[in-house]
Amino acid sequence: MAKQPSSNAAQRVRKKVRKNIADGIAHVHASFNNTIITITDRQGNALSWASSGGQGFKGSRKSTPFAAQVASEVAGRAAMEQGIKNLDVEIKGPGPGRESSVRALGALGIRITSISDVTPVPHHG
Repeated sequence: MAKQPSSNAAQRVRKKVRKNIADGIAHVHASFNNTIITITDRQGNALSWASSGGQGFKGSRKSTPFAAQVASEVAGRAAMEQGIKNLDVEIKGPGPGRESSVRALGALGIRITSISDVTPVPHHG
């Protein structure tokens, strides 16, 4: 006979805790196939993330600047709910969503304090 699930386990929902973190880092990974945006605090703990594929874009539409813009807006709004007001942006990769993701974060009203390119470059390797 199958075990019945307890009623407490079904009702236990974790409450989202609003953190008052003013500064953070937006890590934009722009590959040729997808764009992933992760917003972290200064210590590197993820506050929110979104990707082009996760927003419903499939196939070649994932790699468009518009898909990166939509993903940045989703991640940015979730970070603003956590209290983020200022962001440093670190861009990695050669993809087409590099510029549009930064513009989308700025359009949300988040103050972008610095933009840096952290794409790994080989040195004779």
